[in-house]
Amino acid sequence: MRKVILSVAVTLDGFIEGPNGEYDWCFTDQDYGMSAFLKRIDALFYGRKSYELVISQDQSAEGAGMFSHIRSYVFSNTLKEVQPPNILVGGDIKAEVMRIKAEPGKDIWLFGGASLTTAFFELGLVDELLLAVHPVLLGSGKLLFQDIPGRTQLKLLESTPYDSGLVMLRYAVL
Repeated sequence: MRKVILSVAVTLDGFIEGPNGEYDWCFTDQDYGMSAFLKRIDALFYGRKSYELVISQDQSAEGAGMFSHIRSYVFSNTLKEVQPPNILVGGDIKAEVMRIKAEPGKDIWLFGGASLTTAFFELGLVDELLLAVHPVLLGSGKLLFQDIPGRTQLKLLESTPYDSGLVMLRYAVL
């Protein structure tokens, strides 16, 4: 069965965005294992806000076609449609995710955002975490883990430090 992998950049104090939604603190000076990760996946899971952000970036030359080659699922109960070839998913999240995970293919990237991440943890749908921990303290902003119900045990699978101070941490969700 395919795995759902939450892969995200996070500050050392746990933020995925600054207080004004900024993510200019993310390092882009090297690959940081992203090419290898992209070879592991063939699908993306977005929440509505993350989807809208990616779509707005795709309208610019800089973001054009960033994930166009990857099957993308947008989880929303408010959107009525999404741009093709994206697939809109609403209703029973757990049943839909279990159906998608059972399909043949590679692993699935839980791209974001924070609300969808919380829902996936509540439903026990996250199999692995891949955290790009940046050596930055923002002090405020949007926390990665919000309202996670109870304790979640993790097993460290891999840690890769980079000369920039970024550490890539890979955990299995137990």
